[in-house]
Amino acid sequence: MSEVGVWQETVFDSDAAIVSPPTKDSCSTYPTVPGISYRNFALSSTGLTPEQQSIALSQLQNYQFVQKNHFLGYQVSQSFNYEEDLKQYLNYHINNVGDPFQSGNFTVNSKFMERAVLDYYASLWNARWPHDPNDTESYWGYVLTMGCTEGNLYGLWNGRDYLAGKFLLNDPTVEEEARITSLSGQPRSVPPRLIYQQAPVLEENPNAHTPVAFYSEDTHYSIIKAMRVMAMQNFYEIGTEKYPQENPLAPGQPWPKEVPSQGGNDGPGSIDIKALCKLVEFFAAKGYPIFVCFNYGTTFKGAYDDVEAAGKALLPIFKKYGLDDRKVYYDPEDPTKYDIRNGYWFHVDGALGAAYMPFIEMAYNMGKISQRGPNFDFRLPFVHSITMSGHKWIGAPLPCGIYMTKTKYQLRPPDDPEYIGSQDTTFAGSRNGFSAMLFWDYLAKNSYAVQVDKVLYTENIATYAYLQLKALEEKLGEDLWVAHTPLSLSIRFKRANDDIVFKYSLSGETLYVKGQKREYSHIFLMTHVTTALIDELIQDLSQPGAFSTQEEEQPEFETDIYVTHKPKKLIHVPHIGRGFK
Repeated sequence: MSEVGVWQETVFDSDAAIVSPPTKDSCSTYPTVPGISYRNFALSSTGLTPEQQSIALSQLQNYQFVQKNHFLGYQVSQSFNYEEDLKQYLNYHINNVGDPFQSGNFTVNSKFMERAVLDYYASLWNARWPHDPNDTESYWGYVLTMGCTEGNLYGLWNGRDYLAGKFLLNDPTVEEEARITSLSGQPRSVPPRLIYQQAPVLEENPNAHTPVAFYSEDTHYSIIKAMRVMAMQNFYEIGTEKYPQENPLAPGQPWPKEVPSQGGNDGPGSIDIKALCKLVEFFAAKGYPIFVCFNYGTTFKGAYDDVEAAGKALLPIFKKYGLDDRKVYYDPEDPTKYDIRNGYWFHVDGALGAAYMPFIEMAYNMGKISQRGPNFDFRLPFVHSITMSGHKWIGAPLPCGIYMTKTKYQLRPPDDPEYIGSQDTTFAGSRNGFSAMLFWDYLAKNSYAVQVDKVLYTENIATYAYLQLKALEEKLGEDLWVAHTPLSLSIRFKRANDDIVFKYSLSGETLYVKGQKREYSHIFLMTHVTTALIDELIQDLSQPGAFSTQEEEQPEFETDIYVTHKPKKLIHVPHIGRGFK
């Protein structure tokens, strides 16, 4: 038996010191990963010898090297190099706990770099900067420990509470409670205690503090997940429950689960503004505040919602029903204490597009490209929050991102020292300080001019890939369903077989087009992608059996469901697809 085999048996058969034994052999239980032997990575209570570690790490390096060099399926850049400047900081615990604009007592942090990064994006997104807590129009934001999922979760949380008429207040009883407790001989600390104050429900409008959410059928699954976490309902849930026969898009028919996208499943993937307006007006007329999530670079099609056009179409509706500006009372016994708030919240999920499209706009203004994307940022006064992922367009060894809003949209009442609470400013307590350093390092090395060159490169490589796939389609004499949304870095086509999907890390999604079920693969043309890699993909797709067999007969109805807080009601959640599977 080889030395590796002896070691494998040692880990699984002779490790008597382990706290609880396995119920079965995990190597035969877990998914098989081509190129990886799980036994080489199984951990023993005695640790691994240097030789065992070397074997495992060598296999790890080979696996990651091969997969990285063929990576095509997700909107993540594999082209970056932070090792030269930042590898030494892997031996530091750098924690940006708390608000980025308050230094705090945990001094091993990178908040000074975080503030520089936030200022950079505030400028890029046409926000007022620097952040000034006394200037309510100035921006506020922070660097995310996760990617856009955290940003979407925080944006939905902030938007929900803003629309629901909540305020974050100091608890005025803390000092007195501590003083009284200390009289019994028990020392008592005085931690700041925050309480949520809920604005009273108005008799004339019982729906005034029940936000309803809208998002398109191409929206990332993290929005739906965030809604579940935040216990927030979308228009489908409320419409199905309270107004089952009043679907404004098709009276008497079931409500759509999400706002339709332009052209349906075979369209470009941006939100259908006319459908959005009809749905929003139905609920605005009944006094519901409105939360809209726009996509700026959808997960599968890479589409950009026209935030400006949608906002301009929706604002007259809000004005008509008193949702443009409205009074939100926070002291039920004092009618003079109220806040003026919008009755709507526009959140932009710009995971890829918010970092990418500003440089497309620059290239367009320089005459280097023939079109640009729609406006999405804070030059539009009706945008409330934007989030972006750092590991996508920029590229990073770990998920990270940015959330940005305006100071005035943080949860705080009018200027009254008795009531104002400290802002609960970030989603997490501890925050990864390394992410801010990665952002800073990239931005310090890549000028606007360099990034313009990068977007022009990726647009060219996207065009090349699209033309090569269309040429393959003609060569094979088969419709491969090749499609490309303008300015998107995504190209979709008929699903490849499992070996090709694994080799290139291809994401998949199932779409219905004219009643036909289609399984798609897609590629994202990021900065690490070369014409040689595209040529290799085309060569593999040219081989017999390269495309998976598509089933012709399908069940009448397929969907994923979850059970809401009302046990008798089943609601659709698209957890599979949209790049997740």
